[in-house]
Amino acid sequence: MMKINVVDTTLRDGSHTVSHKWTTNEIKEVAGALDEAGISFIEVGHGDGLTGSTVNYGFSKHTDFELVEAAASVVKNAKVTVLLIPGIGTVEDLKKIKEAGATAVRVATHVTEADVSAQHIKAAKEMGFFTVGFLMMAHMADVDTIVEEAKKMESYGADVIYCTDSAGAMLPMDVTEKIGALKNNLNVPVGFHSHNNLGLAIGNCVAAINAGATYIDGSLSGLGAGAGNTSTDTLVALLNKMRCDHTCDLYKTMDASSEALKPVIEAHGLKLNLTNDSMMLGYAGVYSSFMLHAKKAAARFNVDYRDVIIECGKRKAVGGQEDWIIEIASKIANGKK
Repeated sequence: MMKINVVDTTLRDGSHTVSHKWTTNEIKEVAGALDEAGISFIEVGHGDGLTGSTVNYGFSKHTDFELVEAAASVVKNAKVTVLLIPGIGTVEDLKKIKEAGATAVRVATHVTEADVSAQHIKAAKEMGFFTVGFLMMAHMADVDTIVEEAKKMESYGADVIYCTDSAGAMLPMDVTEKIGALKNNLNVPVGFHSHNNLGLAIGNCVAAINAGATYIDGSLSGLGAGAGNTSTDTLVALLNKMRCDHTCDLYKTMDASSEALKPVIEAHGLKLNLTNDSMMLGYAGVYSSFMLHAKKAAARFNVDYRDVIIECGKRKAVGGQEDWIIEIASKIANGKK
């Protein structure tokens, strides 16, 4: 069973959606929930990377060092992670962010410019960071070029190399080809980061995992730049369905979206597009009209509606068997599944 490491980028890529105005308290709230859910890596900071708070990219409410320090104060198990783009972030910044509590860094370059990452990857390794080479805009290069650039990052000491679909432009066949080539030509693990511009983020993650990627990015409810990222909530459900080994709890990941992130997003005057209800129906294989009945029954018997949906799926309930829902909720309440 393949072990997948889930990397959540809500507090970095999702920073674009709030114009980089996360507060330290918001960081603590969301990072704590992600850690509780068992996420392996929690990426924090300005959307454009370490020290991206400039007139060019937009000013943050707090420095990256303050944000990372806030996350590190509540995270007990995950690696607090930052993204560094050479030319924006520096080696000196790496030293400061390590003092703030970061333990992993992803050094990101354009897909054809891996050579500019040499100094930063080497320095990060010397400082003891878990270090990732992050090849952005991977749709813009052919397979041979991606492999060539990835090998450079590997030679600099990167622990993982990423194929990054920054524009959400890749098709599953592209992901299969490029991830497969990296898997076959590198001696380090391969990761995949996808955006949802073509509605293919989760499908592309399936392709990446099947081709050998073992580090997969997401963000809660898909929060991120452009059309957003792969939904971490859906990703965890997917990993369960694919019987992959991982450290995440599905319900707690969903709760991180609905209970931790949603109020934060609403405080910024925005609306979070929660898709967990529809995801649960697909996860359990349950008739779509059951959701309303399940929620009513769950409220009546003071149980979790998700448990009701899961049990309906186990019983292979179909349309016309809505009467089962009351029985199921009652039995769950009495501890008799």
